[in-house]
Amino acid sequence: MDSKRSVAEPSLPRSRPGKSRAALLQAGLTLFAERPVDAVPIDEIVTVAGVAKGTFFNHFADKHAFAGAIASEIRLEIEDLVATTNRDVTDPMDRLANGMRVAGNFALSNRQRTQMLLRMGDGMPSENHPLNRGVSADISAAVRSGQARPEAELQGVPYWLSLCQGLMVQLTAGDMKPDNAVSRIEAMVAMGLSGISSQHGGQGS
Repeated sequence: MDSKRSVAEPSLPRSRPGKSRAALLQAGLTLFAERPVDAVPIDEIVTVAGVAKGTFFNHFADKHAFAGAIASEIRLEIEDLVATTNRDVTDPMDRLANGMRVAGNFALSNRQRTQMLLRMGDGMPSENHPLNRGVSADISAAVRSGQARPEAELQGVPYWLSLCQGLMVQLTAGDMKPDNAVSRIEAMVAMGLSGISSQHGGQGS
């Protein structure tokens, strides 16, 4: 699955009014793909973005808040792909399975962006994170329909997102043959569904 934007391409305008935040985020995507957050000074970020240093602090409290915003941008990109995939899907278990598949395929096609998300996305597995509303809604629907066990209402979101995160770590850790990657994704989907299923022996995908 191709990335919507290449981190190497300065595709966002740098000087037009109202575009400073987007320019900063684009600069962060480029720089943090090459080095850890702590190794990139704010002065370099604003230089690459083509904005004044004060503009950075107009948008972000500090560099860690900036890194969190970039992680959210990447996660939103994945959520858009999940929403497109699930547009006509109503079964909550199928929707959950599709979401994990999308996350896995994104990791395979966007290794650097995925690694950035994993490094900078602290707190995203929490059920209270706003980007997890879709997963939460699907798990709640699965519980209401009797497909998922009642315990999933409380623990399903961190459980599911932790599995997705672990899958993405595995898929970006090294070069994996396509057939092995597909098998790894499907195995994690099966394990995830069986973990929340109300049926003895698990729920198929």
